[in-house]
Amino acid sequence: MYSYYDQNTILYLNGQYLKATEASTDLYGQSLHYGYAVFEGIRAYKTAKGEVKIFKAKEHFDRFKRSCELIHIPYPFNNDELIEACYEVLRRNNMEEAYIRPLAFCPPNMTLKAASETEVLICAWEWGAYLGEKLLRVATSSYQRPNPKAFKIESKSAGLYVNSILASQEAKEKGYDEALLLDMNGYVAEGPGANVFFEKDGKIFTPPPGNILPGITRATVIELCKELNIPIEEKLFTIEELRTADSVFYCGTAAEVVGWDSLDGQGFAKPWADSLGKYLQKAYKARVLEQEFTEKYQPKSAAVV
Repeated sequence: MYSYYDQNTILYLNGQYLKATEASTDLYGQSLHYGYAVFEGIRAYKTAKGEVKIFKAKEHFDRFKRSCELIHIPYPFNNDELIEACYEVLRRNNMEEAYIRPLAFCPPNMTLKAASETEVLICAWEWGAYLGEKLLRVATSSYQRPNPKAFKIESKSAGLYVNSILASQEAKEKGYDEALLLDMNGYVAEGPGANVFFEKDGKIFTPPPGNILPGITRATVIELCKELNIPIEEKLFTIEELRTADSVFYCGTAAEVVGWDSLDGQGFAKPWADSLGKYLQKAYKARVLEQEFTEKYQPKSAAVV
């Protein structure tokens, strides 16, 4: 049995709560054949007060709706009801901390016309940090993020993730942990499933929207930078500029905040333990757990690599 579910797992499908082993879908569905679907990745945490809270549920479901609208998938759902369904899935599976996956998918349709109906699934499973806890050895991918004139990049669409699978698999076959993709103009874009930030001379930088999926964890990191008085700038930058960074990290709902060990085998000037990324990693964990965060950042000079 897959680790995502067992014979007792309950999911939500089109308004009903069913056993995962008993749920079914049509093999002629447009989503299965063409990747015409939208999903979200959401995390629930047991907070410092002992309550189970879904982190930024409203923001995730607002994006879920927006993603569907961008690629012309009908959205007849009420987001408040879907959020409550997420909590009910957690309750029925006795989960306090979990990764939650809503999926909007389309019924049988072998044409290339926009869908006229939509089905919705919500499932959850226990999942640690997607990229693990150790620092990542990252490789520059030969694959690019798609031209935004060819696809709605800001839509979290299922079909787009074939590009992510190709890039990630290529990196792993070369002995790396994860990939980094550039955009069509050669600027740094993002990882297969995470946004990228780098530190240089006491300031944080990240690519602007346009050629990336602007993640909700990304937005949270930006919020934290502003709250903690860490200078931050959204700008385009090249792979050569990234190589000169003091430190680099990925962030995403599945990955949370995870530092880089190296890029294409080259390390960075500042130890991760002393970096702004590590500080933000701790601040992010405190935020999702609803803990008070009072630690002050003590900057140290970057070492020469």
